Amino acid sequence: MIYITQLIFLKQGKEKIFLEFEKFAIPLMKKYNGKMIYRLRPDKNSYVSSTAGHPYEIHFISFTSEEDLNAFMNDDSRLSFIHLKEESIKSTILVKGVKM
Repeated sequence: MIYITQLIFLKQGKEKIFLEFEKFAIPLMKKYNGKMIYRLRPDKNSYVSSTAGHPYEIHFISFTSEEDLNAFMNDDSRLSFIHLKEESIKSTILVKGVKM
């Protein structure tokens, strides 16, 4: 099992486009043994401190294997919607790990 924490920073005014991508991508993860464990949208009052800005969303995701993750990332139907992700996301911080 691998775990991914993703901090997602959006371009100004592109929230609807991002949510359109997520509406498709999140359910697709199940096909590849992926699961959205947490999907957080913290407000500015949630932060004690930050030197990197405030992400729009924080995702904590699991996949049963690296192969499943790669298959999800390269899924043709997901790639047909990737332009929505590229249009809406300014940057991401992605951390992969395993449960200890």
